[in-house]
Formats: sequence, structure tokens, C-alpha cells
Amino acid sequence: MNRQEFETRQVGKTGLRVTTLGCGSATAAGIFQDVPDDQARATISAAIDAGIGLIDTAPQYGYGRAEHLVGDALRYRQNGVALSTKVGRLLRPIRSEAERDYPHAWARPFPFEQVYDYSYDGIMRSLDASFQRLGLSRVDILLVHDIGVMTHGAEQNAVYWKQLATGGYRALQELKNADVVKAIGFGVNEWEVLMDAFELGDWDIFLLAGRYTLLEQTSLDPFLSTCIKRGASVIAGAPFNGGALMGTGKWNYAAAPEHIVQRVRDLEAFCAEWKVPIGAAALQFPLTHPAVCNVLTGPRSPEELQGTLNWWNTKIPEDFWTALAEKRLVAPGTPLPNGKVA
Repeated sequence: MNRQEFETRQVGKTGLRVTTLGCGSATAAGIFQDVPDDQARATISAAIDAGIGLIDTAPQYGYGRAEHLVGDALRYRQNGVALSTKVGRLLRPIRSEAERDYPHAWARPFPFEQVYDYSYDGIMRSLDASFQRLGLSRVDILLVHDIGVMTHGAEQNAVYWKQLATGGYRALQELKNADVVKAIGFGVNEWEVLMDAFELGDWDIFLLAGRYTLLEQTSLDPFLSTCIKRGASVIAGAPFNGGALMGTGKWNYAAAPEHIVQRVRDLEAFCAEWKVPIGAAALQFPLTHPAVCNVLTGPRSPEELQGTLNWWNTKIPEDFWTALAEKRLVAPGTPLPNGKVA
């Protein structure tokens, strides 16, 4: 894998900087489709070899498998690479899949099940366990994972939010103040919960999956505009909307509704007319917003990573973005890569 120099951007008001392209580990850990361990390690290693300086993982991904594999790839070569992991789920050992009482999407998970815990003690225990699974002594970014109505429903989410508000937030602040981690934030799929987070206190960074992409800009205002005012950065996760922009028919981890399918068709036709790969447009689009510091992808193999890099380096005509806005294929007020606003 040829190494290239990526632009770096500051994370919030911290001293941490990350490359504008990142590599996630959910796909490598076998979400929906199994990935052999050696291939997963090779994918993360190839990302580091290519110059990518942000690797993201979580206890949930493969129920410990992702952190284990990421640690293997990063061990003894962590310098210059920012590592992000998450809190909010503790892992409890099980003896067989029959003991797991909820459905999941992992092809070959480790023999653990998740227990949600956003309390002070839960967050401290979660990070300690992550250090052990990773086999590393440094985590740079710590994110509250999947708190919100989408994951928990309104009633249960109120319980978990109280845990975070009365103890979990304090744990995160203490970890940052003690320089155990350099930045704290959230990793979620819904921007609305992040507006509640601003009411709770100050945050450095948010990993928002799928809500600021070429396909949808629902988080543009008030969320992204508030990030600018509050000095918080955003990692634009899932730039292909879980595969929707790649023609998989999936969106938000399920079958895409008809209005999403039609919008994908419109974008595909527009990109074909301009002879621009839709993958290239999808990757390059989010980074134009001044709140976004990183675009996070999830390659399954070194070959898939190389395809991502090819799209990342594709030159797109400036007029492409103007025409995209004129066709009303992005929301009004959206910053465009050619320096204009839709």
C-alpha cells in the first residue's frame, strides 16, 4: 500500500489532530458478513501503511472481536495514529449463542453479550476492559456509543440518559482531565440526541453515522451549525449510508424505503452524466463542512481500502458541485467542495 500525505484537522479545541480520512472496524469485525481474522488485521495495517491516522473501534463490534483485531494491527506502531473507541456497553461472557437473548448482525462474534451501562462506574470499567482487549495503553478519543431513542426507545433511553447525566459525563471529564484520553464525545446514528448532549455540557467530537452524506443532510441545522458555535468537531461516518449509495438497497441497517431508493437513483444518474464515480463524490462531499474533521469508512479488505483511496484521490470538476445544487440534489445551505453554498 503506497503511503500518501493526508490533510490533518484539529479535534475541537484539543491539541489532537486527525487525518481527514479514517478507518473504522465494524465491517472488518464481521458485520453482516464474515471477515477472516488475518484479512481484518491486514486491512487495518494497510490503512496505517497508507497514511490514515484515525482508527475507530468499539466493544460492540463483534463483541470484543474488533478491539482485539485492531490492537493486533496497531501494537508497536501506534505513533502518529489516533485511536477511537467507545463506552456504554459492557461485555458479559456467555457459553453459547443460545444464551444470547437478542438478535445481532455479527457473523462470528466473540462469546460475550452486551450489557448497557452509561454510569460513572460503567464507563470506567468499559475503558479498562477496552485497554485489555486492545492490548494497548493509549486511547485518544472516547465516545458514548448508541445512546438515543433509535437504539433504546424513549422510555429506556431516559433511564440511560440519567446514568450519563448523573455520573457518566463526570467519568469522561475526569478521564480527559487526567490525560487518559485526549477527546470525549458521542458515536451515534441520530443527530437529535447530540443536541441534548450540548445541554449536558461541552464535548470535543461527535461521530455521526449516515446523517451528513451526499444522500442526506438532515443534520445541517441546527446540529452542525451548533458544532461550529460550540467548537466541536464531527467525524462523518458511513459516507455511503450503510451501502445505499453503493446500490445495496440498504439504509440504516435495513431495507431502504422507496424515497431513499429514488434519491439514490437520481444521484447515480447525475454522477453517470458527469462521469464521476458516485463513491468519489460521496467520500469528498462531507469534508467541505467546516465542522467535519474526518470522513470514516469501513473497508472489508486491503483491496476495498485501495478502492476507497482511488475515490478519495479522484479529481472532481468544480462545476459538478454547482450542477448538483442546481438540480436540488443537496439541501439548501449545504457547503459545496467548490467553495460555494447550495
